[in-house]
Amino acid sequence: MNLFEPNDNWSEKLKPLIEKYKGKKHPLEYKNTYQLMMMVILSAQDSDANINKIAPALFEVYPYMESLAVSNVEALIPHISKVRNFGTKANWIIEIAQTIQSNENIPLTMEKLTALKGIGRKSANVIIRETNSPAEGIIADLHVIRVAPRIGLCNETKDGNKVEKQLMQILQKNIWNEIGMAISFLGREICRPTNPKCESCPINYHCKYNSSN
Repeated sequence: MNLFEPNDNWSEKLKPLIEKYKGKKHPLEYKNTYQLMMMVILSAQDSDANINKIAPALFEVYPYMESLAVSNVEALIPHISKVRNFGTKANWIIEIAQTIQSNENIPLTMEKLTALKGIGRKSANVIIRETNSPAEGIIADLHVIRVAPRIGLCNETKDGNKVEKQLMQILQKNIWNEIGMAISFLGREICRPTNPKCESCPINYHCKYNSSN
């Protein structure tokens, strides 16, 4: 049973949220698309703060995709050893670099991004959004997975792909690129797991959680 009404005009209700966070850069402190891709891969099951901490030294050694493409897993590991699952991620990154070869060849479509090792729909959606490429989905990170059901946008589940699919069914495509990141920022800043700041929420009038408390 769905928690939302399919005919609800959620795209309209969520406008204040989008206006609050529209265009706000992802918390990963990247400087170009190459750095963004690498940091997104490294951040899986790890914190953005940790990746931001190790990134400057990593990119001093590997400033371009070309420099990674001629390297190997053993040489890369010392630079990412403080990242969770660094061994697996090192294999992914080297394989991607050897496949792509240069920064100019980085794909920006869902099909081509998810064909690469270590990049699922969530990561692809982040890369697509941050590069202002045409939206093909909605970011469903851990914050969105937690907050979207709380608002009443979808059923409660820990499956990000299911959350994304439900959001895509009820939201207009023209807000897909912004709404996922907006909900994520809402979850980081206002809609905290405990003691959410409902009085500061731009969509509290439409929130299922707020109306039930």
